[in-house]
Parts: sequence; C-alpha cells; structure tokens
Amino acid sequence: MDIKDTDLVQLALSSNASYAAIADTSGITFHEEFRKACEKNVCGMYNTNWMGPPAIGPISQLKEIVEAFSQGLLFQTVHHLSSSFDWNGMKKGQEIHDKVFRDILRTIKEEYDFDKILPLNAGCCKLCPRCAYLDEEPCRHPDQAVSSVEGYGIDVMALEKSCGIPYYNGKNTVSYVGLILLKKE
Repeated sequence: MDIKDTDLVQLALSSNASYAAIADTSGITFHEEFRKACEKNVCGMYNTNWMGPPAIGPISQLKEIVEAFSQGLLFQTVHHLSSSFDWNGMKKGQEIHDKVFRDILRTIKEEYDFDKILPLNAGCCKLCPRCAYLDEEPCRHPDQAVSSVEGYGIDVMALEKSCGIPYYNGKNTVSYVGLILLKKE
C-alpha cells in the first residue's frame, strides 16, 4: 500500500515534530558498522534490553523485517541547547521526543487501519525502569516496547536526506528521529 495520506505528516507536525515525511523503505541503507558501535556499548545499553542488540537479532534479519514494509512515517524533533555540552538539555530533548513519538504512535493505532506497524525510535526502549531482559524474563510489555532506528542498522543520515529532512539543525541543537513503518495487507 502506498501511503499518500498527508494526514500522517500533518499528524506528526501537529504533535510537535519539527519535520516529517513519508519514507520509502527501498531507500533505506543498512550498515553492519552501526552494530559494532553497539557492541562497544557507545549508548550504554548493549546487552541490557529486549529491544536492543544483541536481543533484537542480526542486522540481516532486521533488514528483512523492515523491507517487508514499503513505507512509513519518518519524523524528527529538534531541541535547542544552552551549549554543545548541555547534557541535561539533551536528556530533556530525548524525553520530549519520546512523548511526541508515543503520541504519534498512539494516534496511528487508534485512528488508522494498518495491519502491521513497526515503530522504531531514537535509542533503546526505556519503557520499564529495569528491562526484564536483565532478569532473563520475557518482555513485560511487548505491545508497547520499541526498538531503535540505529539498533536496526539504519543509516539515519541517509534516510533523512532522502526524505528532505535536515540531519544537522544548527549550532547548539540536538535532533531525535522516529520511524513508524506501516503496512496494509
């Protein structure tokens, strides 16, 4: 199904996304190198979460999952910082982005009739204060848990460029990206 509905883009923008576009999955580039960054624990979440590596599986498998969708909603939130070292501002921006992401996802689930939805957010799932993965138990909220765009090996910079969304938004800003893949059988 081709998503031609500009309502989805408008939904994202009215939910406080700074930019939004419909992304064609055929234009998504995947890189194994991103997983190497995960294995070096750059984000501090490696091997701690059901929605992150290595639990989510190899990039080759994730690529097949993504390619089963033809399109999705790509959006970005941009947050201004007091300086390029404003860690608290970055964390606050992530919290705001996560709320925007959850609001958009909830509205899509409630108001649209898609058969399959694959939500991917910026960073690993933070739904639970302590992921059940650490206790060798199944995910407590599999219907709400969300993997990351980067964890799937997706080249975010290339994807944003292909959709006309800027990757860099100026000095003292931080940007976060969400991608919600949608399918109608």
